[in-house]
Amino acid sequence: MAWGDSSDEEEGSEEEEEGTVALMAKSEYDSDEKSSDSLIELKNKVSSLNKQKLKEYLLILMDECDALHTENYDLNNECDELKKVVLQLKKENKHLEDEKIELDMNNLVLLEDFERTKEILKLKEECFVTNFTKLEKESLDLKEKLESLLVENQNLHEKLKQVEQE
Repeated sequence: MAWGDSSDEEEGSEEEEEGTVALMAKSEYDSDEKSSDSLIELKNKVSSLNKQKLKEYLLILMDECDALHTENYDLNNECDELKKVVLQLKKENKHLEDEKIELDMNNLVLLEDFERTKEILKLKEECFVTNFTKLEKESLDLKEKLESLLVENQNLHEKLKQVEQE
């Protein structure tokens, strides 16, 4: 039930009216402490209103208070939910940062392994080139020796033929 739904039968005494005026004046004073003139203005405005008008304004004010209270409650709930989301996101962020650190460390190890492997391959390539060069030279030497032996073999065959003919 809204504040404005009360019946006209409920009329208060003059003390209630003064209390209402004081309450409205105090509320205005609390919200605007910089201007003491506004308090006097409000008191003068309220004094010139009749009881029914004051009652209507009070009910409107109470309805607005309820609406603001409800909105404030909803905003607080939404804020609490957002705080939970932020907390969850912070946890996820921390987890992702830890994962990134672990991946960076793994990448560093892999990079070191890769560099060592490159170095080993370079050394093996140098060894291969050296061995290949030696083998080429050896092969050329053997080829020359083979040619020499073939020539010598040919010569020996010729001598053998000569010896057989004699």
